[in-house]
Amino acid sequence: MPHDVDRIVGPLCQVQLSFNAWNVSINGITADLGIPPTAVGTALTTGTFAMASFMLLGAKLGARIGVRLAFQIGVIVPAVAALLIATAQNGGTLIAAQFLSGMAIAIAAPALTVIIASNYHGRQQGQAIGFLASAIPLAQVVSILIAGVFASTIGWRWSFLTVATIGAVNFLLSWKLTVIPAQRSLVIDGRGAVLSSVAVLLLSVGFTGLNSWGLLEASTNAPFSILGLSPVPFLLVIGVVFFQCFFRWTRHRMDGGKVPLFSLDVLKSNKERAVTYCMAIMLFVGTAASFLLPLYMQTVQGFSGIKTSLSIIPYTISIFIANTLVSRLYDRFSPGQIARVCFVIVAAAMSLLAFTIHNDWGQVVIVIGLVTLGLAQGCIVALVFNTLLTAAPRELSGDVGAWRGLTHNLSGSAGIAVATVLAVGFLGFGVARDAASNPVITPELSAQVNLDNINFLTNDQLEAVVARTDATAVQKAAAVTIFEDNRLNALRATMLILALLALLAVVPAGRMPDFRTDGDIPVGYPDEDLADA
Repeated sequence: MPHDVDRIVGPLCQVQLSFNAWNVSINGITADLGIPPTAVGTALTTGTFAMASFMLLGAKLGARIGVRLAFQIGVIVPAVAALLIATAQNGGTLIAAQFLSGMAIAIAAPALTVIIASNYHGRQQGQAIGFLASAIPLAQVVSILIAGVFASTIGWRWSFLTVATIGAVNFLLSWKLTVIPAQRSLVIDGRGAVLSSVAVLLLSVGFTGLNSWGLLEASTNAPFSILGLSPVPFLLVIGVVFFQCFFRWTRHRMDGGKVPLFSLDVLKSNKERAVTYCMAIMLFVGTAASFLLPLYMQTVQGFSGIKTSLSIIPYTISIFIANTLVSRLYDRFSPGQIARVCFVIVAAAMSLLAFTIHNDWGQVVIVIGLVTLGLAQGCIVALVFNTLLTAAPRELSGDVGAWRGLTHNLSGSAGIAVATVLAVGFLGFGVARDAASNPVITPELSAQVNLDNINFLTNDQLEAVVARTDATAVQKAAAVTIFEDNRLNALRATMLILALLALLAVVPAGRMPDFRTDGDIPVGYPDEDLADA
């Protein structure tokens, strides 16, 4: 039977790692630090990209240094990072703290699964791991409420102080965790670790810079340019090349009988690759939607932190309910059947939201769309998690967990980055087009507003920008109308693109493997007597 502390620390750690203080605090953070709302998205993507960069290495490093030590690193370092964010005076601190937190979580995340798997067996083990996945949206519901109250009353910084406090409690409780022996002889492929980490870091920096540096032509914010071109396409291409080198090096080690950082047998069949495709697309779409929805609520609707929290809760609770109840369908339908239906529902829900969001909130249809999206998204997330755990050979469960973590974080962060670029791009194009065709808006006024650096603003922020110009009352009214219309249209267009992307997953969803129900999920990696040559 699991110890009492083991029962407590798992959910409490999930609360710490899943505490969503960002989305409902967009207005407070941007107003306090003087940064645009999309900079909050950059900070979010930085943390998850850092986690993805070190996930393959972190999984084996955690097993080698010991589960308890890995867990301790993963709770105390993010706690310190949260403290840095709570005292931040600029956007750079947010990004640096999130990067630090992401690296630590990459070591701790696999350890949390090991703690659960080592304390439960048989049917209880599968239920406990399933609850671990479903606990994420539940923790987010609680955290969204707390963060919303803080953002609307005493300030957004108190949310991150709360995270730091929970981390300190987790660290103290961790000393009483059941000790799982460290695998000191576990071989770690150093070259493979460098190649994979550099590959993900390059992709991460490239995706993060999409909005501020420019996709092709370098903007004034780009750190450097190559013949006027943005560094983004170069970073993305070089990142892909490093990934190819990593896979080639890994295959070379496996052919030579040496221990790789990551076994390619995890992706050996089309069925296993299909699970990865489905997970990547759902996390891309779902994470992008979970960022766009609060952005819409706070910039278009002007919602406060607490009102945004209350509006998001039906969506988040529906994810939790679907995570918990989808297992009831496993005996009646195959994973492929469930996934195909759910992806179609995700596309329909995103389309419904795109066509029904307006500058006023009073529509029940919007809430229905949010709940429908959450139910379908929750089913897919739980489904691919369970399928991925059982699809690969049992002795590769450690590599499966690491690959799941890398795909989860890389796809989710890319979703926020790409959705931000699309939304800002549509906004800038629409505003520039309408301003040029409007006889009231003069070229001089457009220059004062600086249409080349258009970003999402609340109505109050927009009026403050227009007030600093020489515009007449008629020009100000026209400028505000143009911006408000295109701000809404940009969000709608981005949601429709996400809907189309969800439909692309219908094909790989049909190739997902059936569940395997025999025996327990093993803890850690198989014992290795091989030495690195």
